[in-house]
Amino acid sequence: MPFVNIRIVKEVIAADPVGIKARINEDVTRSIAEAAGIPASNVWIVFDEVSESDWFSGGQRVKELRAQS
Repeated sequence: MPFVNIRIVKEVIAADPVGIKARINEDVTRSIAEAAGIPASNVWIVFDEVSESDWFSGGQRVKELRAQS
């Protein structure tokens, strides 16, 4: 039984967290079920929302990296 833990910056999905997570869930579940040849009901997914000020990449806060883009 595959277990998928998806960590996502909560500010990225702030506009529609329920809808965005539902779409990600559907796509990831379908992909794993098809690739592994298992029923979709055997795929478990958990979302962890992390604040952009608590997430770092290359020593910089994601909040700062997003402001640069």
